[in-house]
Amino acid sequence: MPDFVGAVDQGTTSTRFMIFDHEGAEVAKFQLEHEQILPRAGWVEHNPIEIWTRTAAVIQTTLQRAGLHDSDLAALGVTNQRETTVVWNPRTGRPYSNAIVWQDTRTDRIAAALEQDERGQVIRDRTGLRPDAYFSGGKIQWILENVPGVREAVDRGEAIFGNTDTWTVWNLTGGVNGGVHVTDVTNASRTMLMDLDTLDWDDELLSYFGIPRAMLPEIRPSSDPAGYGTTTRYGPFGGEVPITAILGDQQAATVGQVCFSPGEAKNTYGTGNFLLLNTGTDRVRSQSGLLTTVAYKFGDQPAVFALEGSIAVTGSAVQWLRDQLHVITSAAQSETLARQVADSGGMYFVPAFSGLFAPYWRADARGAIVGLSRYNNDAHLARATLEAICYQSRDVVEAMQRDSGVVLDVLRVDGGVTANDLCMQLQSDILGVPVSRPVVAETTALGAAYAAGLAVGYWQDTDELRAHWAESRRWNPTWNEERREKAYAGWKKAVTKAFDWTTD
Repeated sequence: MPDFVGAVDQGTTSTRFMIFDHEGAEVAKFQLEHEQILPRAGWVEHNPIEIWTRTAAVIQTTLQRAGLHDSDLAALGVTNQRETTVVWNPRTGRPYSNAIVWQDTRTDRIAAALEQDERGQVIRDRTGLRPDAYFSGGKIQWILENVPGVREAVDRGEAIFGNTDTWTVWNLTGGVNGGVHVTDVTNASRTMLMDLDTLDWDDELLSYFGIPRAMLPEIRPSSDPAGYGTTTRYGPFGGEVPITAILGDQQAATVGQVCFSPGEAKNTYGTGNFLLLNTGTDRVRSQSGLLTTVAYKFGDQPAVFALEGSIAVTGSAVQWLRDQLHVITSAAQSETLARQVADSGGMYFVPAFSGLFAPYWRADARGAIVGLSRYNNDAHLARATLEAICYQSRDVVEAMQRDSGVVLDVLRVDGGVTANDLCMQLQSDILGVPVSRPVVAETTALGAAYAAGLAVGYWQDTDELRAHWAESRRWNPTWNEERREKAYAGWKKAVTKAFDWTTD
């Protein structure tokens, strides 16, 4: 068997390709950002063609720099930004519009209409989700209703849908030359269109959005020994590598953090934050503003479910400081600047750029900076931005504890923001529990590689994967309880100031 496993990680702000060895250690990687297209307030788009060309480029560059060939890879896994919606012509390979990104709020009215009658409760019961602009179903409906010619193209068999996992796999397996139109249960569970009991598209749910079943991909397991096809000479590999895993990015990180037992949880710090708690084969219905989602499905084994707390804006708030305000020139500089002050000087920053997700679910919220005085400066803003990441995570942890009864004794963390040591210390202080970062912080790509390798026997079982997990660093709380609770009370008050800013 070849020596390595590869993983494509198609994320919200960038795409990377990573290669791992049998110990789960990183062998090589390369990453490229893509443009964030912001046509108007609340709208966020990506160019699918740019995403595919960047995907091809990072694969080719990684292999070249490592001196490896496609024949060195036992299998390939794909993980992706979830909910981001692409509709394209399978005969030409051209998208009908830019992809509508998961952060985009243009479908608020579609979601609100579903809440006006019993359809909202049906969606909750069958999908574990709530009607919200976050998910793919409303985005597909918007494209069908607003992009000229798409509805007619569907009738001709010339318009198909996929999140970026489906778009990536379709291109990797040949595109217009026989590309495979598939997704997995984790991505399908983020559409408001899949029944969690049957793990299949639901015709009644499809009727709510006016979506023809024919444009949807086939739903498959997250790790599949049968595979979803192989790469072809039409793509960046130039040869055949079996694609045997597809997982949404947060579920992939759950696998990468080896959270295979009920009660184990991880928090990923990326563009947004996503805390997932493994609930086993039981579907736990949230009473506290969380989502029920598929964590993974390996082959013909039963699906494993999770409670999820989704936070829309965390790392992207740091990106906003860099790209829009020009307060910093790099993400790493946010830590340097924030360390110039001992606290945020009474300032709170609620980064509700696209409303608030869990546990509030307030589409009417918008970003707010409160508690300002002339004393405050750019260092206070940088620190308040890092604190906002941590306060939002505490909101979700508390909701998860109410729903599950599980009290965390340690929080496992991963993702790009975990490189910010100050932010991780603040997270421990604000939560009051230790925070643990693994040796391989890019657990999203690692999880996709694990799932792909399991499918072909590169790794034998999840116990073998557990043995590879190792802690890189741990942060312990330094705040006393009085400081922690006073600071959090201020955050809760600040959040209310972000409500009721838009009714559109």
